[in-house]
Amino acid sequence: MTGMQRINPNNWRLSVAPMMDWTDRHCRYFHRLLSPNARLYTEMVTSAALVRGKQLRLLEHSQQEHPVALQLGGSDPQELAQAARHGAEAGYDEINLNVGCPSDRVQSGRFGACLMREPVLVGDCVKAMRDAVSVPVTVKCRIGVDDQDDYADLQHFTETMLEAGVEVLVVHARKAWLQGLSPKENREIPPLDYQRVYRLKREFPQLVVVINGGITTVDAVREHLTQVDGVMLGRAAYHDPYVLARVEHALYGVPLPARESVLQHMRPYVEAELARGTALKHISRHILGLYQSEPGARGFRRVLSEGAHREGAGWALIEQAMAPMLAAA
Repeated sequence: MTGMQRINPNNWRLSVAPMMDWTDRHCRYFHRLLSPNARLYTEMVTSAALVRGKQLRLLEHSQQEHPVALQLGGSDPQELAQAARHGAEAGYDEINLNVGCPSDRVQSGRFGACLMREPVLVGDCVKAMRDAVSVPVTVKCRIGVDDQDDYADLQHFTETMLEAGVEVLVVHARKAWLQGLSPKENREIPPLDYQRVYRLKREFPQLVVVINGGITTVDAVREHLTQVDGVMLGRAAYHDPYVLARVEHALYGVPLPARESVLQHMRPYVEAELARGTALKHISRHILGLYQSEPGARGFRRVLSEGAHREGAGWALIEQAMAPMLAAA
C-alpha cells in the first residue's frame, strides 16, 4: 500500500447508489451531466468475476465519470484484495464492499447482507483490501438482517469496521430479510429507521456516515444532512434523474440545466458508442425518466422505448423524442 488518501467528508455529501442492472457506465455518464459533484458507484462486481473470471472489461468507465467508486461483492479477503487492486489500477477513486445486497444469488456466494452476521470476516476483508490499495476502502451495509433487531448489533458491526480501518460507512436504513422477501421487497417492505443511522453518527463522530434508503426530494436531502455527513440517492435518481440536478442546485449552487441541454451534451458520447458497436437501447434506457412529471413525458418515453431496439437506431431517434418537448418549452 502506498499510503491512504486523507478522507474529506465533503466528498461523500451526495452520491448515487450502486444499483444492479442500472448504474452501468452509460447511466453514470448521464448522471454526471446532471450532477457534477455527486459520487457515482458501479453496479456490484464480484471479486470472483475479476480474479477468477478475468473479466476486467467490467471495469470499463470514462474519465468524465470521476469521482467514481467500484463496488465489489465477495467474502474471500485475498480475492477481494486482488480485485480491489484491479479496480485501483483501472483508476477508480474508491473501492466499496457490498454488505447490503439481500438476493438469494448473493447469499449463496456468501456475500452481501448475510455478511452482517460475520463482522469479523468483513473486517478481515477490509484490512486485506486496504493493504492492497491506496484509495479509500468503504463499506455499504444495512441496519441489520433478519432477527438483528437491537441497535447493539449495528453498533458492534460498526466498531469492528472502525477497527479494520473503515472511515466511510454507507448505511441503507432498512433491515434485510434474507428469507421470505425478494430483493425488490427488501427495498420497500422493511420499515425505514433513519433515527438508528443518526444515532450511529452521534456515537461514532469520527466516522463518515452516509445515509441511504427512500430519499426522493431536495428537502429530505437537506434534512438528513443536518444529522449525517452524506446522502446516497437510489431509485429516485434513476426513475427521476433530474432530481440530481435539483439537489446539485440546492447543495452547491450549480445552475439548473435545461433537460434538452443535458441530452445535447450526451450526443458526442452516444455517437461515439454507436460507432464502436453499442446498441442505442443500452444507453437510451437510462434517460427515459428525464422528463418525469413534465408534460409530454409519456410520449418521450414511448418514442425511445419503441424505437431504440430497432436496427440502426441512432441519435436521430433521441432528437425525435425531444422535438415535442422543445416545442412545448
